[in-house]
Amino acid sequence: MQEIQAVCRLRTAAGALARLPRAAMHGRVASAGGVAFSVDGLAAWIRLGARLELEGKEGETVVGEVVALRDSMATALAFAPLEGIGVGSRARLAPPATLPVDESWLGRVLDPLGRPLDGLGPLRPGPLTRPLRAAPPPAGRRARLGPRLDLGVRALDAFTTCRRGQRLGLFAASGVGKSTLLAMLAAGAGCDVVVLGLVGERGRELREFLEDDLGPEGLARAVVVCATSDSPALLRREAAYAAMTIAEHFAGQGRHVLLLMDSVTRFAMALREIGLAAGEPPATRGYTPGVFAELPRLLERAGPREEGNPGAITGLFTVLVEGDDHDEPVADAVRGILDGHVVLDRRIGEAGRYPAIDVLRSLSRTVPGCLLPAERELLLRARRVLSLHAEMADLLRLGAYRAGTDPAVDEAIRLAPRIEAMLAQGKGEGGTVESAFAALAAALEASPDGA
Repeated sequence: MQEIQAVCRLRTAAGALARLPRAAMHGRVASAGGVAFSVDGLAAWIRLGARLELEGKEGETVVGEVVALRDSMATALAFAPLEGIGVGSRARLAPPATLPVDESWLGRVLDPLGRPLDGLGPLRPGPLTRPLRAAPPPAGRRARLGPRLDLGVRALDAFTTCRRGQRLGLFAASGVGKSTLLAMLAAGAGCDVVVLGLVGERGRELREFLEDDLGPEGLARAVVVCATSDSPALLRREAAYAAMTIAEHFAGQGRHVLLLMDSVTRFAMALREIGLAAGEPPATRGYTPGVFAELPRLLERAGPREEGNPGAITGLFTVLVEGDDHDEPVADAVRGILDGHVVLDRRIGEAGRYPAIDVLRSLSRTVPGCLLPAERELLLRARRVLSLHAEMADLLRLGAYRAGTDPAVDEAIRLAPRIEAMLAQGKGEGGTVESAFAALAAALEASPDGA
């Protein structure tokens, strides 16, 4: 009887507590300018990365993120312009950043906050939400790389053969054909789901990329996350996290996901803006130390999942090299994190061969373990031919080499154009690793008369 009475009293007390108004914690905006603002009254209760909601004088709401804490002040950046926000505006804690990813998101275009950009109506939320910030799978329990993967681009399939769960960097200056190459990969790669993260993309190019390069078939199995170049730094940074989070959702279901991110450099630039606003000192070429700490945290999330989960994220990340300088800080840091790099050369594109991949400067660190002996011999021979032809290019242009002087050079002169022709590929073409090596073998079997 006493137990029953105690339960009744507890239920009565719980009901009374539920009817009480919920306590809310508020601060006030102390200063604001651009997309940065300071809040007083909350510093003792919040942490770095916490979300805040600002209430404007006209009832509008602006979301921000805490980037620095000093004494009683919290410095935050906003995800949108601070129009309507002034000194004294109320700031309250907001829920942490999550995405309710759902199967119905395939074929959709959204911004980093999960809002649709394609005019097809609201996105249906999934039953579970995933945090945008997450740790990579533990290194000791992470599965090994899977079998080799058909990327659908002959130059990549033959010279930088990729395995499921591998991470490659696409290094290029602007205007060398990165977007077209990404569209070829999205349409031709052997995967279940494609996730495209467009970080700092030009606004006018989004529809062109979706309709002309990607097309309806490519979009049907893809989720596109976009933050245009005019977006605040926080939103551009969140585009990379959102794309990775969506990829992790589908990989967690045991599916093979191809994650294409364009570009890691603009992600790093957004981090630099945030770091400078938070008071970090500029270091290498103006990049703050936090940039080089955050890059591996993002990139290591791609790859195989934990042992026992067949899902994997194969990541291809573009890196913009300023002035064709492949040793600039971001490119150098990313190259050391990833499992290989692909170099796109402007001179090759200017010569009319696309994709403009410099196969001699490109490398996949997993190639020795995923090629058959015959394929490995083909690849080594092709590299020798192209390397020798490149060494002799100046003499050939000057007419200083006489045919018959060196049989190896004669062979390189004969075979290099055939290999170059094999590497050229139109946007609508596809292929497999096997067909790429078959085409390479055919190019290397040219008879001495060039037939």
